[in-house]
Amino acid sequence: MAPQAGGSSLKPDSSLEDLTIDNLTPHVIRMSTRVDDARVKYLTTKLIQHLHDFVRDVQLQTDEWEVAWQFLTKVGQTCTPERQEFVLLSDVLGISALVDAINSKQTLEATESSVLGPFFNDAAHLFENGQSITSNEVAGEPMFIRGTILDTAGKPIEKALVDIWETDGNGFYDMQDSEYSGPDCRGKFYSDHNGKFHLKAVKPVDYPIPNDGPVGTILSIFDRDCRRPAHVHYMITHPSYEKLVTALYLRESEFINKDPVFGAKLGLVVDLIWSEDAALAEAYQVPLFERDISNEKRQGFWLLDRDFVLVPKQSKEGRKTHD
Repeated sequence: MAPQAGGSSLKPDSSLEDLTIDNLTPHVIRMSTRVDDARVKYLTTKLIQHLHDFVRDVQLQTDEWEVAWQFLTKVGQTCTPERQEFVLLSDVLGISALVDAINSKQTLEATESSVLGPFFNDAAHLFENGQSITSNEVAGEPMFIRGTILDTAGKPIEKALVDIWETDGNGFYDMQDSEYSGPDCRGKFYSDHNGKFHLKAVKPVDYPIPNDGPVGTILSIFDRDCRRPAHVHYMITHPSYEKLVTALYLRESEFINKDPVFGAKLGLVVDLIWSEDAALAEAYQVPLFERDISNEKRQGFWLLDRDFVLVPKQSKEGRKTHD
């Protein structure tokens, strides 16, 4: 006999769980991990467990959760091809630095890695050694960059691709300034048979990470400075060696101890050299500029001289799938 409309003869599904604070998490994990990929299953399980544990631990309130998802919505809305606000959020929360540390293959003998940052792109041109990565119009004090790519035994590595990018003298990356019609203050160079590379650039300066969006808001709430210490980025690749993503940070920067993206490391801090070597400047056509030193006008340029040590390519380790 068919039940009457509005009647109560339908029996509840005996398999339906009565979800509570205590059993909700394992239920969500079971429902979300019906996949064959062991790594995906492991990542999903851990993500749900940690998120739920956080919510329970702090007794998250509804109005607080609304603030959180509204903030994340704004982060997504702020993203553009030129500005990745989610990468910036990862940077200022130290997640990018932690992922970098976990994944770095560098050994004690090798150059330390550092965060990639949100301003890398693959648009850099390939230059010959000695050429300039800056346009004639770019502002900044002339700087000559040189170095050698070595293995852990101290032997030079030929044909290593050195990808370099930096701000101009105004503290802007090319993708931040509409006046740049293409890549600027970035370029790629191959190391020669002695492992050496050299190029002309400008002295980088301290600069604020984009702080007019939601990430800037939380930095303000945390009472943290948005300015990064002046630095030059390097990405060095070679088929026989592990990729090195790193940066060199100027010791003179007042923000060297409070990098908002936690990229500065003691082993990557450098002192720029003031050079008045006219022969070097002439040989590589490095432009000179005038500087006051002890109340005297002097002509010269900045020199950034640093070697980099790579580790041999290692076999890929299996990714963690269980505790």
